[in-house]
Amino acid sequence: MKRFSVSKHFKKVAASSLALGLLAGLVSTQTQATFSNAATGTKATVALAKIPVKGRAPKTGYDRDLFSDGWGDIGECDARNYILRRDLKSITWRESPRCTVATGILNDPYTAKKIYFVRGVSTSSAVQIDHVVAVSDAWQKGAQQLSYSKRFAFYNDPLNLLAVDGPANMQKSDSDAASWLPPNSKYRCSYVSRQIAVKRKYLLWVTKAERDAMSRVLKNCPNQLIPRG
Repeated sequence: MKRFSVSKHFKKVAASSLALGLLAGLVSTQTQATFSNAATGTKATVALAKIPVKGRAPKTGYDRDLFSDGWGDIGECDARNYILRRDLKSITWRESPRCTVATGILNDPYTAKKIYFVRGVSTSSAVQIDHVVAVSDAWQKGAQQLSYSKRFAFYNDPLNLLAVDGPANMQKSDSDAASWLPPNSKYRCSYVSRQIAVKRKYLLWVTKAERDAMSRVLKNCPNQLIPRG
C-alpha cells in the first residue's frame, strides 16, 4: 500500500485545531488535572451498550504516522509533556526546551506503584504515555475510516492518554480489554470506562470479546461514569 502523506500545512491546521479544542488559552495544572478526572453524567454501561459490536478489521496499511508524526502540541507543551504535567506530582522543569518535565512522581494507575520519573536516555522510559485505546486497535476498529484530522486528534487527545508504568505499558502493547487489563484491579473500572469514552467519542467499535470483558469489569461498578473529554 502506498504510504499516506500529509502536507506540513495540513498537519499545522490539525495541530492548531487540537490545541484550540483542548485549551481556550493556557490553563493551570490544577485545572488540567480536574478536567482529566471529571466525569460526565453518562454511565459506562449505558455508553457501552450503544457502541457497535463488529469483528476486527485487517491491520493492512497500518502506520502510526497515519495518525500523527510524533506528538502534537497542546498549548505551550507537546502532548507528552502536557500529560506528564497533568499526571505527575512534585514536578521540576528543564530550562529548555520550553515545557519540558525534568523530574516528578507518578502514582501509577496501572500497577499502584510510586514511580520517580527522571528524564534521561536510560531513565525516561520508566514512565510512558499510554494510548488507553491503543492506536493499532483503533485502526482495526474504525479509525481507517476517519479523516487525518480526526486520527490526529485521537492520537493526541488527553482523554486517551495516561502517564503510566513503562513495563506495564509495554506488556499491554496494542491489546484491548479482552486481552489485557491493568494489574491494579482497583483501577479497572476507570480504565474500561475511559476506553468506552474514547471509542464513543471517535465512533470506534468493539469486538464481542472486548464488550464482554468490559461488561464483566463494570459489574463491579455499575454506577461508573465515563470521563469527560
